[in-house]
Amino acid sequence: MSALYPLKFKAIYKDKIWGGHKISTYLHKDFGNLPNCGESWEISGVKSDVSVVAGGDLDGESLTDLLEKYKDQLVGKKVYDHFGNIFPLLIKFIDANEDLSIQVHPNDDLAKKRHNSFGKTEMWYVVEADPGSTLISGFNQPVDEKIYLAKFNNGHLTDILNREDVNAGDVFFLPAGRVHTIGKGLLIAEIQQTSDITYRIYDFDRVDDKGNKRELHTQEALAAIDYNFYTEYKTKYQPEKNATVELVKCPYFTTNLLDFTENIYKDYSALDSFVTHVCVAGDYVIECDGKQYPVKMGESILIPKTIDHIELKTTNGFKILESYIE
Repeated sequence: MSALYPLKFKAIYKDKIWGGHKISTYLHKDFGNLPNCGESWEISGVKSDVSVVAGGDLDGESLTDLLEKYKDQLVGKKVYDHFGNIFPLLIKFIDANEDLSIQVHPNDDLAKKRHNSFGKTEMWYVVEADPGSTLISGFNQPVDEKIYLAKFNNGHLTDILNREDVNAGDVFFLPAGRVHTIGKGLLIAEIQQTSDITYRIYDFDRVDDKGNKRELHTQEALAAIDYNFYTEYKTKYQPEKNATVELVKCPYFTTNLLDFTENIYKDYSALDSFVTHVCVAGDYVIECDGKQYPVKMGESILIPKTIDHIELKTTNGFKILESYIE
């Protein structure tokens, strides 16, 4: 078998009714002739869209094939024992040229029962935001299913939803069950459980190019929604240059922000997990085993478990979302 090395994958681009062009104009990624590119799936183990390696000795191999071949050498023993040949995270960029639908995702138990799938807990890091951009996360007051349905049925659902002003660098953690939507003008990096299950609650009465409205999942959503009211929905963190700053820590992933203007040495030997990097600004070179792997803004890379020590070298500085499973 070929030795494992830091792996890049071919992006999987998704045309969306609400998508735009920032994945090209801001992230400099080529999504071809898609009219409205809403998503770039960077690293995916979703069965319908499994990532394929781009470059190196393993070029053209699928992520599923790599898991079958390398097992815990790729992802770590604890991760492989739990997830087997399914890569546990889905990493993507999202460009919202218009508001996404208001939606909710099921938790593990409900997703397993209904879809034989994992649930979908996720986090957002705001890469770029147009002035005045907003998003919805959770409720702005205590509600229950009865109150929710009354507001939904009389067309006033948004009255009880929490809308947040958004700026670049903001972070939102969205556990399964939280009603949410990404607002117009936002470019977001998303890290989530491997699941593509979405219950669409409301789609602003939009129609496609054939005049059809998209399907809603009104009844399915009821059992999935967390009706609790929370006082804080935006993740608070203190930005710090040349330091590793924890953004989110949950059972499904830990994500840190690395905002560096100098070289850094990373020791991952204590982790029984793969590590992913999503470069959201600048560029750097990963140096390991005497070889160099350049990474620039808009690119993501998977560092196998077998690579415990790397150096990140930069001339211009970088911002990275670093994720793993503890």
